[in-house]
Amino acid sequence: MTDTQPTPTPQVKRPGLHKPSVKTPFHIDFDWWKDNERDWHVFLRSLLCADHQAALASLEEGQMIDWVDELTAEVRQVDGIQHALMSHCARQPEFVTPQTALVEAVFRIFLVGGNQPMTAEDLAKRLGRPANTILSTLAGPRIYKGLRPV
Repeated sequence: MTDTQPTPTPQVKRPGLHKPSVKTPFHIDFDWWKDNERDWHVFLRSLLCADHQAALASLEEGQMIDWVDELTAEVRQVDGIQHALMSHCARQPEFVTPQTALVEAVFRIFLVGGNQPMTAEDLAKRLGRPANTILSTLAGPRIYKGLRPV
């Protein structure tokens, strides 16, 4: 009589399907823009105030400059257009208003903050809109403007 035990079947680990929550941090995934053949610089230029659109018309695409984070004093290289947006244009009262479409407002908030990850709860506080509405928009099957979980 032989003792035969079945050979255990190896378990294959599948990547987990992480369902984002209101505490999941999001950011702008700039690789998404590249992968989807989106010209991010053209879009950024469209967000500049009229004065900066004229002043930066000759700035080369992708020209980098040093930017100092006001909160951390960290110096980072940022796109020149992004710097103008963060240091001036985004501080104008009309940059994000209650009438700004949700996805556009979220995108602009990330630009203003140097693309630092934020949760739907954080965004809700900044925008005065429900966190669950923000979450359902950002975590849905469609990716808007590269807004994705970190």
